Amino acid sequence: MKKIITAIVCFLTLTLAHAEIINPAELVAEAALAYEQGRYEDASKQYEVLVEAFNGSPDLYYALGNSYYKQQLFAKAILNYERCLQRDPSNEDARANLELAQLNCVDKIESIQPVIFVTWSNALRDCFSSDEWSNISIVLFLLFLCCVICYAFMRKVAVRKFGFYGALLLIVLFFVSILYANAQADRQTSHDHAVIMAPTVTVRSTPAESGTQLLIIHEGLKVRVRQQLSGWSEIELSDGNVGWMPSNMLEVI
Repeated sequence: MKKIITAIVCFLTLTLAHAEIINPAELVAEAALAYEQGRYEDASKQYEVLVEAFNGSPDLYYALGNSYYKQQLFAKAILNYERCLQRDPSNEDARANLELAQLNCVDKIESIQPVIFVTWSNALRDCFSSDEWSNISIVLFLLFLCCVICYAFMRKVAVRKFGFYGALLLIVLFFVSILYANAQADRQTSHDHAVIMAPTVTVRSTPAESGTQLLIIHEGLKVRVRQQLSGWSEIELSDGNVGWMPSNMLEVI
């Protein structure tokens, strides 16, 4: 917990000039103390204030998710763990707690699994955030330039070969890291996924109460929002089923 508090304080210190909170470090400490003392409702209220003022900190979302999890408000916990992972996909603690929270959900829907190579690629992509992939791409490009220099100016054949093949490998890795950085940036700014917040939701064939009932889903389920129309959202489940539900019964990640 101390590691999380330290990370949150560092983030808030950097953004203090843009906030309305006079002493964010004090509020973080109060929220952490409330959590440690088992006053989880107080902790969640304080973390909500911090999240609203400093939107973007994955550590705040993680701490807020933990507070809701302790209150057994699993839908809210899932929402905040997802928001944490959207900003920091390498947070293994948030991923583990998300899986625990999802065990308490009613709906157990099998996802359509992509081909194995796509799974591996997504797992590699999620090892780092967008900023981290950007930093990696810079390092790879600098190493690429070093290899080019070795190939162009060194006389030894072995060194020139190393420079040539090293440059080829590094330029490929450079473009891969750029692609992953862009993919993670798109994920962080996209708002096409949401979590069901109502206890029970009837999914219908059309955006109206008169639409045919297709299925019933429950709180905590993550869905993809395809479009919105007059207070209704067309959602897609992880198994490919599509239907309409009231927009006020879900919250965008």
